[in-house]
Amino acid sequence: MTKHAGGCQCGKVRFEVEADLSQVITCNCSRCGKLGSVLAFAPIDQFSLLSGDDVLTEYRFNTGKIQHLFCADCGIESFARGEAPNGAKMAAINVRCVDDVDVFALEPQQVDGKSF
Repeated sequence: MTKHAGGCQCGKVRFEVEADLSQVITCNCSRCGKLGSVLAFAPIDQFSLLSGDDVLTEYRFNTGKIQHLFCADCGIESFARGEAPNGAKMAAINVRCVDDVDVFALEPQQVDGKSF
């Protein structure tokens, strides 16, 4: 696990996360497919929101279990909060929002979220 920093486009939302970016996914569900997110997951205690709590706007859909959070100023969803299938609290990190990561060098696993 490596500590990474990231945030939204305008810089108001900033976070740190300890995560393994060698295991990332892309998803074709109705939200991820439109956003083009590349996602990494980390236990919530390995995620720290450094700034921007006051500009985050929440969106929930389908089962409502995932708290999609995006910057109200620039519109970027740099992370979400939710639960893993085993009930553990998790942070879903949009790797495109992690500083100094070349997402084109990653090999994401494709997840068929449309089928869930």
